[in-house]
Amino acid sequence: MMNVINTWDTSLFLFLNGIHNPYFDTFMFLFSNKWIWVPFYASVIFLAVKAWKKQSLIIILALVLCIVIADQVSSGIIKSLVERPRPSREPSLEGLVHIVNNYRGGRFGFVSSHAANAFGFALLSSSLFRRKVYTIFVFLWAATASYSRIYLGVHYPLDIAGGIIVGFFAAWLCRMLLSIIPWRVPNMPKSRSAFIPVL
Repeated sequence: MMNVINTWDTSLFLFLNGIHNPYFDTFMFLFSNKWIWVPFYASVIFLAVKAWKKQSLIIILALVLCIVIADQVSSGIIKSLVERPRPSREPSLEGLVHIVNNYRGGRFGFVSSHAANAFGFALLSSSLFRRKVYTIFVFLWAATASYSRIYLGVHYPLDIAGGIIVGFFAAWLCRMLLSIIPWRVPNMPKSRSAFIPVL
């Protein structure tokens, strides 16, 4: 069964990774760099401060904790346990993978920490701000960041799917932590259904 899943995963990867052009090579390479996300994170912090004033500190800490949990679970725990080579480092795929700027990433790829971080942040922040435009934007951002990893040849689709699950777990955990201290964050939705982003 696992062989069948891996075959499908590899086939889907090769199909998606095979769709490329010089413009998107540059775009995806830049978008995949976590440092380029800093202005976006700064904007979200600004919105949090504007909405919750001094009490925004707990919101900001929750968002930071979400990323830390997602990153450590994906890179610090799961990758070392599973040890699945990235497609860019898989000998059987040599010459078949589209590589950009000779970037190949680390040795192992399951699960994607980019996907975990991006989707964890997207789910938690959208459940807090609860604005349709923001929700659409942040999930498009997370999806693009995740897809860029397939485009660059450093992750299989299942690496991304696993990262999304880890990210959602991290967001859920941080949202539950926030729900037990609602008195510190005025106007924050208290019900569990508030965890569902506004669409």
